[in-house]
Amino acid sequence: MHSAPRALCPHVEWAVAGVLGTRVNLDWIRQPAAPGTWRSEFSWQGRAGTASQLASALRGWHLLRFEVTAEPCPTAEGERYSCTPDLGIFHAVTGIHGDILIPEDRLRAALTRSQRGETDLEGEIARLLGKPWDDELEPFRYAGEGAPVRWLHQVV
Repeated sequence: MHSAPRALCPHVEWAVAGVLGTRVNLDWIRQPAAPGTWRSEFSWQGRAGTASQLASALRGWHLLRFEVTAEPCPTAEGERYSCTPDLGIFHAVTGIHGDILIPEDRLRAALTRSQRGETDLEGEIARLLGKPWDDELEPFRYAGEGAPVRWLHQVV
């Protein structure tokens, strides 16, 4: 969680607990990149699809900035969700080395839009890779260096 107003912090914990099926108490610290907000980091373990459930549970609050990632496993590709108040939510499938995997149909659609003059190809590819979300979240990522991390484990 990159930034959340103090009043939403307990709601974030309840939402995460609801998805993981276990009580969650996050260690919240002030977020210097956005005064008046708080941040927390945690790791979790769960079945494939849990990242999607976590992102869905958190996306309803417009004032949150967060990222949820799931590592690839033998039965599923990895996933990355990024969310900001201005941009909304971004989802990408990630491969074994963390690279974003862009489906062929999305690349073809981006190429078609650029060929019609609706957009430029560079901008389309940047959006497919999540660059606008990375640009907005980067200051919030660095602001959390040295933050405590709580490790959550769920039997799969």
